[in-house]
Amino acid sequence: MIGALSGFAVVGFAVLVGYITGRTRILGEHGRAVLSKVAFYVCSPFLLLTILGSADVSTLFTDLLPVSVVAAASIFAIFVIFALIRRQSFGAAVIGALGAGYVNANNIGIPIAVFMLGGAAFAAPVILLQLIFWAPLALICLDAWKSGTVRIHRTLFRTLKNPIILGSLVGLLISVFHVPVPQLVWEATGLVGHAAVPLLLIAFGISLHGTRILRDKTERANIIGASTLKLVVMPVIAWAFAAYVLHLDAHAIYAVTVLAALPTAQNVFNYATEYDTHVLLARDTIFITTFGAIPVLLAITLLLAP
Repeated sequence: MIGALSGFAVVGFAVLVGYITGRTRILGEHGRAVLSKVAFYVCSPFLLLTILGSADVSTLFTDLLPVSVVAAASIFAIFVIFALIRRQSFGAAVIGALGAGYVNANNIGIPIAVFMLGGAAFAAPVILLQLIFWAPLALICLDAWKSGTVRIHRTLFRTLKNPIILGSLVGLLISVFHVPVPQLVWEATGLVGHAAVPLLLIAFGISLHGTRILRDKTERANIIGASTLKLVVMPVIAWAFAAYVLHLDAHAIYAVTVLAALPTAQNVFNYATEYDTHVLLARDTIFITTFGAIPVLLAITLLLAP
């Protein structure tokens, strides 16, 4: 319990530093964007390569992964039904479902896993699941809705170009086939990769400054619905499935519940912007769940941390 709370405090401090940085405008207008791109395109791929490449592959595909699948799929289905009942557009259903169930397993998940769960490897399977399966599926749906045709090959090609995917796949191949890697290489990739955690937290803190939410009345129900599913329902589903269906141990239950309570991923805003659909729904859901995740994660820690 003390270790988890200490980790939560460390993460909170880094986010606070980022918020102060954004408020004082030390890095200028484009500071957050630059930090985010460096973390995403440069540091995170090396971090995941190092984590997955040096991990026992059996630890990456444990019972924690099916819990994440069940929790996310359940939330997606619930929001789609919610959207259909309210006669929302297909775009609103997809973006809202992503807002409700697509977690920020990279920017926030990796630091949370490191400081609260004991290692970034806890977040790695969720990142892979989302980037390899959920994201392409959502993009195929949005692409088909906008263009009227299904262009699976374009979406798959875009997915394979993702630097996070490339780093993760290289790491997995090294782990699966037991490829010998010199210690010097691990030290070099680790040096660059471990810069991702502080950069992600600082960039995240900067993004919290100056955003106004719920201005669009037509989107309020969708935003509130998606945010509630993300912060309350998804962690409860993950906890219940892990505890009463799979009967996992206390630390595993704590881990999957924490991962399910992570805020909505920034990728959802990127997808909404790219397809020019329900951008405010994505943005406001990300903002609300980002702030809301703080007390939720603290409550989970107090209740479930072994």
